[in-house]
Amino acid sequence: MSKKYLVTSALPYANGALHLGHLAGAYLPADIYVRYLRLLGKDVVWVCGSDEHGAAITIRAKKEGVSPREIIDKYHHLNKETFEKLGISFDYYHRTSAPLHHQTSQDFFLTLYNKGHEFEERSIEQYYDEDFEQFLADRYIVGTCPRCGHPNAYGDQCENCGADLSPLELINPRSTLSGKAPVLKSTKHWYFRLDQHAPWLREWIEQGTLDGQPHHDAKAWKKHVVGQCLSWLDGGLQPRAITRDLDWGIPVPLPADEAKGKVLYVWFDAPIGYISSTKQWALDNGKDWETYWKGEDVELIHFIGKDNIVFHCIVFPAMLRAHGAFALPRNVPANQFLNFEGEKFSKSRGWGIEQDQYLEEFKDFPNKEDALRWALVRNMPENKDADFKWDEFVEFHDKELADNLGNFVNRVVVLTQKYYNGQAPEASITTNAALIAAYQQAQILTAELEQFSFKQAAQFLMDISSLGNTYMQEVSPWQIWKDDPDNPAIKECLLVCLQIVALLSVCSEPFIPFTTPRIRRLLNLPEVQAGTLQATFDALAQGNLLVPVGHQIGEPAILFAKINDRRDTTRLDVINRQKEKLRHIMATPDDPTPPTMAVSYEPAKAEIQYDDFARLDLRTGIIVEAEKVLKADKLLKLKVDLGFEQRTIVSGIAEHFAPEALIGQRVVVVANLAPRKLRGIESQGMILSAEDATGKLGLVAPPDGWQGGWIVK
Repeated sequence: MSKKYLVTSALPYANGALHLGHLAGAYLPADIYVRYLRLLGKDVVWVCGSDEHGAAITIRAKKEGVSPREIIDKYHHLNKETFEKLGISFDYYHRTSAPLHHQTSQDFFLTLYNKGHEFEERSIEQYYDEDFEQFLADRYIVGTCPRCGHPNAYGDQCENCGADLSPLELINPRSTLSGKAPVLKSTKHWYFRLDQHAPWLREWIEQGTLDGQPHHDAKAWKKHVVGQCLSWLDGGLQPRAITRDLDWGIPVPLPADEAKGKVLYVWFDAPIGYISSTKQWALDNGKDWETYWKGEDVELIHFIGKDNIVFHCIVFPAMLRAHGAFALPRNVPANQFLNFEGEKFSKSRGWGIEQDQYLEEFKDFPNKEDALRWALVRNMPENKDADFKWDEFVEFHDKELADNLGNFVNRVVVLTQKYYNGQAPEASITTNAALIAAYQQAQILTAELEQFSFKQAAQFLMDISSLGNTYMQEVSPWQIWKDDPDNPAIKECLLVCLQIVALLSVCSEPFIPFTTPRIRRLLNLPEVQAGTLQATFDALAQGNLLVPVGHQIGEPAILFAKINDRRDTTRLDVINRQKEKLRHIMATPDDPTPPTMAVSYEPAKAEIQYDDFARLDLRTGIIVEAEKVLKADKLLKLKVDLGFEQRTIVSGIAEHFAPEALIGQRVVVVANLAPRKLRGIESQGMILSAEDATGKLGLVAPPDGWQGGWIVK
C-alpha cells in the first residue's frame, strides 16, 4: 500500500483578519511542502479550517454588538478567500461550527468517556458573575498579573510577560462583563488524564519510538520543538479540563442533568477539526477518510507556530492514542514568530499589515502574490524569530526575482527568438557541466524541502538561476554571434539554458505558483501537474531534453518589473506609502500624556584592571530547555547550548519570564564561573541580564543569527 500524506495547518480563530506573521508561520510553509509533494505525484491531502468556538469569539461579538454567528461567518469567509487569493492551496478548508464537526467532536468525547479511565470528574471553584448570572471563562476575567504586575492580564495568560496563568492567580480579578469582582462558585467539569500519557510521550518525543518500535526520526525534529516539549514533560503533566461553562460551543454529549450549560473546551475540539475537515473532503471526493488517519502508511504532518507546539506534540497526540487506531504525527515543523519592522504585530496600534489589507493596498502591484510569498519564505522564522522589513521586501524582489530569475528567463527567450525564430536549436548537451550542475542543485533543493528547510530550498532555486546566468555570461553568445553566427557554441548555450529555464519552471512552483505558469507559457510547455517534478528528474537522469530540439517557444515577456525603477516609480510609491504609515504610528505616542518616571542609577562599582575583565569567559548561548525549579518561585532551570557543549544553569528569573517563552532565546553566559548548587541542582554558569527602572529584567542577547559558543570580548 502506498504512503498517504495528511498535512494540517493550525486552525485560525475566526474572530479577526490574519496578518503576515500567520501566513509565514503555518500556512505558507505548508503550502510549499504540499505543492512539492503533489509535484512528486504523492497521495496528499491538506486540511485546515476556521476555529469558531471559545471565549475569544464571544468577546469579539459582545464588543461589536452582534451574535457570535455573525462574527464567525464574516471572518471565516474573509480568511478563506484571502488564502485562496495568495495561492494557499488547501484541499479542504472547513469550519468547526459545521454539524459534521460537532458530531465528530462529540463522538470523540464519548469514545474517551466510555473507556472509563481517560477522564475524571472534578468539582471546582470557578469565578461567577452575579450580575450576568453566568460562570466566567478564563478570557472573561482580567486582573493584575502576579508575575510582572501588568494590570490587564487575562485569566489564562498575561500578554505582557507571556506567563500561563489560572484565574485564581490573578490579583484583584474583575469580570469583563460587569466590571465587578466575581465570586467563587462550585461547578463540575471533566478533565482529560494527560498525566497518565507522560511515559510514552517522553519516549516518543525523545527517541522517536512507540513501545520500543521505530516511529519517526526524532533527530529530524526542530530543537525548539523538542525543547519545549521536554520542558513540559519535566515539569510534570497534569489533567486538563476539557469542558467549560459557556453558551457558545459544542454541547457536552451527556444527559442534561449532568452537563447542562457545558460545552467542550475549544482546545479539545479544535484539533479534532483536522479529522472533521478530512471527513468532509472525503465525502465530497468519494474517498475513505480513515485511510488518511489510520495505518502504518500514514504520514501525518502538523504545520503550526511555536505557541501551538504543546497542543500538537503532547496534548493532541495523547488524545489520538487514547482514542485508539489513529496515526501520530511524524513531524511537527513549528515555526517561530515573525515580527514586523522590529516590533510585534499589533492590530490596536495598526503596526503591521493583514493579508487582505496587503492584497487591497497592493492591488495594482504586478505579481503582488508571489512578491509577498517570496519575501516571506526568504525570511521565514524556521528556527528563530524573524523580522519582516519593507526594504528587504524590495531587495528580495529586485535582486532575486527580477535581476536573477526574471532576467535569466528573459534573456534566454529573447535570444532564442532572435537567433532561431523561437525554435530550440540542435546541439549535443548531455555532458554539459552547467546542465549537470543545475540538475544537482535541483536535487539538493528537494532534499531541503524534505527536511522542511524552506528558506534554504528557496536559496537553491536562486542558485540554479544564478548558475544559468553565470554560464550564459561566460559563453556570451551575443558576442560570438557578431563574428560567427553559425558557431555551435551559441546553439549549445541556448539549448542548455532552455533546459535550465524548464527546470526552474518546475522547481519554482511551490514558492511562486503565480509565476510558474507564466514561465511555462514562455516555453510553450503544458502547466505543471501532479508528478511533473518526478517526470522532470527522470528525464534529466536519462539524458532526455525538457525542451526538445525544434520545439517552438513563446514570445518574450517581463516576469518581474523592478520596484526601484527611476523610469516608473508607481511600485516604489506603494512601498513608500507603507513606510509613511509606520512613521506616523511611531510619531504618535500610545498615550498622549504618559506618566513620567524618575530614573535612578546605581553608582559604578570599584575600578578594575583589564586583566580582571579578561579572566571572564563570556560566551554566546541558546536556551534549549527551561523549566521551573520546584518550591522555588524565583528559580528556573535552563539548559543552554554553548556550541561545544550544553550546560545546566539555574537562574533567578522565574518572576520575569515564562519557561516556554525562553526556548530558542539567545543569551550571554559567564562560562568559567565555578559550579554552585542551588536547590540541589548544580548550576554551571550564569546568564547575563539587565534591570530597568521598574525592576523588570531583560536578557542580554546577541544579535539574531549568532550561534552558541562564540566568544564575547
